[in-house]
Formats: sequence, C-alpha cells, structure tokens
Amino acid sequence: MDAVEIAIKTETDAIDFYGKAAQKTSHPVGKKMFLSIIEDEKRHLEVLKCIFEGMDIEVPEGKNPMGRVKTVFDENRDLMLSRVAATSDEVQALEMAMKMEKDSVDFYEKAAASARERKEKAVFERLVEEEKQHYAIFSNTLQFLTDTGNWFMWEEHSIVDGGTPWA
Repeated sequence: MDAVEIAIKTETDAIDFYGKAAQKTSHPVGKKMFLSIIEDEKRHLEVLKCIFEGMDIEVPEGKNPMGRVKTVFDENRDLMLSRVAATSDEVQALEMAMKMEKDSVDFYEKAAASARERKEKAVFERLVEEEKQHYAIFSNTLQFLTDTGNWFMWEEHSIVDGGTPWA
C-alpha cells in the first residue's frame, strides 16, 4: 500500500470517526465543529483520490479551516457560554480526535518527504498544515470545555488586559 492509499484510508476513517463524534456530542457547537471538520476531510479525500487515479490536479485552495470554525464559534458564542462542563464522551472524542490529527500530521510529513511528484508533495504539505489546524481547533475546544475560566483568560484576554487585543 503506498502513501496515497494509506492517506485515503486515513481520511475515510477520520470522516467516519468525526461523524460518530458529531452524533454523540450533545452540545450544538461541538456538533457543528465536528461536521465542519468532516467537510475538510471530505475535500482531502477527493484530492487524494485524484492523485491515486493519476489525474493532473491543482492543490486545493478552499477556505481556511480555522476561519470556518472560528465563524461557527462566533455565531454561537452565547450558546457556548451557557456550557460549563463537557461530558466524558465529548472529552474522550476530542482527545481521540487530537491523537488522530497528530498521527495524520506525522504521516503526511513523511509522505511529503518521500513524494516523487511535485504536485503530490504539495498536496501532502497542504494536508500537514490543515491537519495541524484541526488539531489546534480540537485542542482549543477541549481547553474551553474542561477549563472554561482559564480559556477565557487566555483566549479573550478577559482578566489580563480587559479584553483588548492591543493592550
């Protein structure tokens, strides 16, 4: 099995896992986050299938995953604030998602280093960056759900500087 075949399997597994996590997540914002990540993984899967089929492709530009999730969080800020603690299933799903994303980053870094074609290397490098962003999204969400007060202090500058990003 070559790197592209393994990557296709990895993305398929991620879509399946995040779909199940979205179904189990009771918090609407968490559900939207998982569904948003699924869309990124589906796009990754299509690109990888094009490589596998030997098509001449361009590295996908698309919307930055962090931008889309930030929008989901911005749209639901009041709803998020009403959530104080996560259930153990949600925490476990986020921890597993973080591990999957870290493993994906490691795999794609190796695949990029050994890619023979310029476009294949570019796609794997792009996947590394997007999977790193997914990891950051999950990490930030886990921090919010397990330690909301500390999350607000660091993410919203609520205590240190009164909430102003320039202070």
